[in-house]
Amino acid sequence: MRVAMIGSGYVGLVSGACFADFGHHVVCIDVDQAKIDNLKAGIMPIYEPGLDELVATNVEAGRLRFTTDIADGMADAEAVFIAVGTPSRRGDGHADLSYVHAAARDIARQIRRFTVVVNKSTVPVGTGDVVEQIIRETAPDADFAVASNPEFLREGAAIGDFKRPDRIVIGVEDPRARAVLEELYRPLFLNEAPILVTGRRTSELIKYAANAFLAVKITFINEIADLCEKTGANVQQVARGIGLDKRIGPKFLNAGPGYGGSCFPKDTLALIRIAEEHETRLRIVEATVEANDRRKLAMGDKVIAACGGSVAGRTIAILGLTFKPETDDMRDAPSIDIINVLQAAGARIVAHDPEGENQARAILKDVEYRPDAYAAVEGADAAVIVTEWDEFRALDLARLKSLLAAPVIVDLRNIYRRDEMERHGFAYTAVGR
Repeated sequence: MRVAMIGSGYVGLVSGACFADFGHHVVCIDVDQAKIDNLKAGIMPIYEPGLDELVATNVEAGRLRFTTDIADGMADAEAVFIAVGTPSRRGDGHADLSYVHAAARDIARQIRRFTVVVNKSTVPVGTGDVVEQIIRETAPDADFAVASNPEFLREGAAIGDFKRPDRIVIGVEDPRARAVLEELYRPLFLNEAPILVTGRRTSELIKYAANAFLAVKITFINEIADLCEKTGANVQQVARGIGLDKRIGPKFLNAGPGYGGSCFPKDTLALIRIAEEHETRLRIVEATVEANDRRKLAMGDKVIAACGGSVAGRTIAILGLTFKPETDDMRDAPSIDIINVLQAAGARIVAHDPEGENQARAILKDVEYRPDAYAAVEGADAAVIVTEWDEFRALDLARLKSLLAAPVIVDLRNIYRRDEMERHGFAYTAVGR
C-alpha cells in the first residue's frame, strides 16, 4: 500500500519506517526543511535504538522517502496519517490541536481519490469529528473517511512495540476505512496481534485512559514507597507481592522520582480537561497529577536530607537527565525539578547523561556537563542516580568512592543493594527501602 505520514517526529518517523519495513511504500512529510534534509542524509531527529538502521534499510530499498511537499507525498496515498504534535496548551492544559487542524486543511487540498485520513496523534475525544468537518469545509467534493489509530509506543522500545504490539486499536465509522487499515496492518496478523475495532470516539479515549491508568499505577507505588520508608518496609518486595496478583501485574510498579516524558504529563492533564468539558470529574487522575508534581520536588529535598540538611556551596553530581533510559527526551523529566530544587538551595550541579545532554542544555541553566559517570562524580559531595541507564548499573564502587569528596549516594531508581553499598562505605539513600 501507499502511505503518507504527516509529521516526521517521534511517532511519524517510527511508524513510517516500520510500515515501510512491512513492505508498504511510505512518504514522511514535514514542514521543517532542515529535518527533512537531515533525514535524507541519514541523520535522525531523535535518539531511538535501531531507528537509524531501520530508516537506512528502507530508504535504500526504495520503500521510504522524505519530503516537505505534501502534494508530492500524497500523490498516490491510500492512507494519510496525521502524526503531528499535540502539546499541552499554555495556561489551561488542553491539548493544542492547531497542528492537527492545519494538517487536516493541507490534506483536504490534495485528496484526488478515496483516501483514509488517520489520526495517529494523541487527540481529545471528538477530534476525528472536527477533522472530518475541516476536510469537508475545505474540499466539499473530496472522497474520504477519517479514522483513529492511536499509538502505544514506549520511547526506547518503539520499534519493538510497533512490530510486536500488545494491541492495535482502530476507530472507524466507515467500513471502507476499516478495510484499508486492516490491510495496512495485515503483516502483524501473522503474529496474532490483537486488533480492536471500535467507534472513533472510543478509540480516541482508549489512548488517554491507558496513559492515565499507567500514571496512576506509578504514582500509587511511589506513595507506597513513602509509607515503606516510614514503617521500615521494602517497597520492592511490596511491589513484587502485589504484582504477582494477575489482576494487578508487575509492570509500572518500580518506585522512583515520578513520571515524565512526552505522554503521561500532557495526556493526564488533557484527560482532566476533557472530563471538565463534559461536566464530570476524574478525581483519581487529578490527584495523580498533583502527587507526581509534588514528588519530583520532594526528590530534591530527599537529596538535601541525605547531605545532612544543606547543600549550600556543595557540588552534587546528577547521573542521568532524561526521563527514562534509551531516549534523549527531556520533556518533564524529574531531573529538571530536582536540579531546580538543589540549585535554589545553593548547590553546584555537574551532570552526565549518555544521550540527553543536547536536549538538557536547552532546558537547564548553570549545569556543568561531564563525559561519563566517573568524571561527573569527581570531587562531588554526593552522587544522585536519577535515570537508570545501563552504564550506571554496574559502576566500579571502589573507584566511585575514591572520586567522591564525600561517600554519599542517593539512588532514586533502586538499582543497587543497600548491603553492597554500605560494605563499600557509602552513606546510601534509596526509595522506599
